[in-house]
Amino acid sequence: MIDAFHPQFADKNIELVTPDVVQTLTEKELINLLPEVDAWIAGDDPASRQVLQAGAQGRLKALVKWGVGVDNVDFPAAERLGIKAANTPGVFGREVADLAMHYVTGLARETFYIDREIRHNHDWPKPSGISLAERTVALVGFGDIGRQAARRFLAADMHVLGYDPEFTPVQDLPVDHAYWPDRLEEADFLVFTCPLTAGTYHLFNAHLLTRLKRGVRVVNVARGPIIDEAALIQGLESGVVESAALDVFEVEPLPAESPLRRYKKCVFGAHNGSNTKDAVHRVSNAAIDTLFKFLGV
Repeated sequence: MIDAFHPQFADKNIELVTPDVVQTLTEKELINLLPEVDAWIAGDDPASRQVLQAGAQGRLKALVKWGVGVDNVDFPAAERLGIKAANTPGVFGREVADLAMHYVTGLARETFYIDREIRHNHDWPKPSGISLAERTVALVGFGDIGRQAARRFLAADMHVLGYDPEFTPVQDLPVDHAYWPDRLEEADFLVFTCPLTAGTYHLFNAHLLTRLKRGVRVVNVARGPIIDEAALIQGLESGVVESAALDVFEVEPLPAESPLRRYKKCVFGAHNGSNTKDAVHRVSNAAIDTLFKFLGV
């Protein structure tokens, strides 16, 4: 979709450079590239101290992180180096929440499993799913995405437990605030929408398995390292975890040898939770506007 944005840069007499990349550029690639540019709209690329330092030794003056997550950007380093930096907060709540709801429903009714059996094995399976009404969701993260997800779960007559150290009640969202990991034994679904921080790294771990209700379904539309995948595999193998829907992983793309691929009821995404045409236009324009302000054009 990049062609749609070229005219905005041409109007400002700015040359737009778009590297050939599927997911992210490596630190080495960025260290070679960034000294030659004045500004950078970054995706999930590693905007580390070393990368930013290389850019600052050249022409780099401004950085905008496209999207919400900032775990890949060393903002303190950018400030020390005099690089203006920002992200585009509060832009993907609805899109990612839509996907979270989609995954919850899919795991509950096993629609993904049914599709694969019909498509690849010429079977006609009829697994008995579970109803969403009166089920409980443990929702980890109550920012924009979490609040939007809660709205969808409540519309399906589900109960929602909200976990967030900065939890703030919302008047029309009857979410019960809980303190991690209290009350997890009540949860039929465990849904992660929180940012990746030192405190949320491997928040789902082997110790957690003893607290979970047997048959819990796990959804992660946040960041891969929030879940210790070895612990998740242990939970799937033991039956504590019925199934999981993961849009993100500890290593991306998901390695071909990952044991997660063995579990037929699991659903995998490609770190694509925010990717709709509508959202890409909206967020790209927000990132471009911020970048132009940084550059004073």
